[in-house]
Amino acid sequence: MAAAAAAVGAGKLGAGGDAVAVEVRLPPLSEADPLLAEKKMILEKRNLSCEIQIPVACSAVDALKLLDHIIEAARVVYMDELELYFAGDDVGPFSARNELESLNLLLKTMKKLLLTSNTAAKEVLQILHDEIVVKLKSVGKSDNAWMVVQTQNHDAEDSLLKWGEHLGIKSRLQIAYFQGAGRGMIASESIGVGDIALEIPESLIISDELLCQSEVFLSLKDFNNITSETMLLLWSMRERYNLGSKFKPYFDTLPANFNTGLSFGIDALAALEGTLLFDEIIQARQHLRQQYDELFPLLCTNFPEIFRKDVCTWDDFLWACELWYSNSMMIVLSSGKLSTCLVPVAGLLNHSVSPHILNYGRVDEATKSLKFPLSRPCDAGEQCFLSYGKHPGSHLLTFYGFLPRGDNPYDVIPLDLDTSADDEDITAQSSATTSQTTHMVRGTWLSTSGGFPTYGLPQPLLTYLRAALGCEVDEPAAEADVRVL
Repeated sequence: MAAAAAAVGAGKLGAGGDAVAVEVRLPPLSEADPLLAEKKMILEKRNLSCEIQIPVACSAVDALKLLDHIIEAARVVYMDELELYFAGDDVGPFSARNELESLNLLLKTMKKLLLTSNTAAKEVLQILHDEIVVKLKSVGKSDNAWMVVQTQNHDAEDSLLKWGEHLGIKSRLQIAYFQGAGRGMIASESIGVGDIALEIPESLIISDELLCQSEVFLSLKDFNNITSETMLLLWSMRERYNLGSKFKPYFDTLPANFNTGLSFGIDALAALEGTLLFDEIIQARQHLRQQYDELFPLLCTNFPEIFRKDVCTWDDFLWACELWYSNSMMIVLSSGKLSTCLVPVAGLLNHSVSPHILNYGRVDEATKSLKFPLSRPCDAGEQCFLSYGKHPGSHLLTFYGFLPRGDNPYDVIPLDLDTSADDEDITAQSSATTSQTTHMVRGTWLSTSGGFPTYGLPQPLLTYLRAALGCEVDEPAAEADVRVL
């Protein structure tokens, strides 16, 4: 992964000591990056540099051309394995995540340069800064086109916000209901890139560190090697019905049914029969049922004062599992420990493949709070989206109960290719152009080269198939691809 910010250079100086060019430098590729070799190869192949000199006296048109080059380089720096596999000759954008990471890096760089540069340089830098902001605003701009705000009673949610504000939550968001999507959060005012939309005190984050103070932990810490994750499930089952709980306003806002794939009824499962998703859901439910049977009625028998039978049913256990699957976040706490957590209020934010909030996974050690900064602007009244992670639709449906709008670049199908007979020959032929050993496909409409000769299929897969079908090494790629397809 790239460093947090790009380096800022003074650039070339004229005879009088004034800068005649400003240097923009991306952070060097990390030697620990497992994709280092592939990224270096792409940068060299496309003649892209992580250091660009921008003449102070250049025209706006020329400056924007140079900006396009540095954006292309930044996209390569922030590429993940999936984007590398499907990129081919595409120069991007590769995904909303990649674009936001790249543009945010350059925006921070331009802001630093504007603070340190002379008057002559600031003019061209301001042009670049403003263009980056325009590009950031264009990412995911269609997300709200289909969102219709509904008028609905949300007294419980309002009580949650008041409870949170009383205990230190700072928010520039408010709760709203959306047709076809349920609850979400909208900006109560226009929020810019880098601004904090939501801030949650660490003391309100539900984690295994909080669990250590609970009756459940003290009773079960030495019982049958129960993990902290299981204890959190059990704690949630009890706390849901605890009228004296500190977190009662939070539990009061949680739905009676989460409607994730784990609780799909017969009709929904029948519609999925024969698909990979059907098998995934059935296996997940069987695993949870086995886990429940190992815990109950054993815990009710050994700890009847803690685990009452009426609140320890299969439905209660499944509800707690769905709560943690659909609402939990991976957070680095101030102790430095990475934990699976529930974060009151933040759980109301909906997911998008083009989120406003992308990076939020670490508690600020100075303020002891979890901050949610924006990676793209959010206008007043606009729904503010959070990234739940780089998940395919099957995962989102199984554990969250929804499919995102628009094209999801993470909807891929891994390919199980049987190459046992000619594995060595195929590997030898294909290794000259790719080191890829696993292959996958996704919607060809996501490719910029959807026509002849590749028809949107990824180049590493085509290279492998050419080798598997015995195409000649020196055969023109277009002719070989016709044979493959």
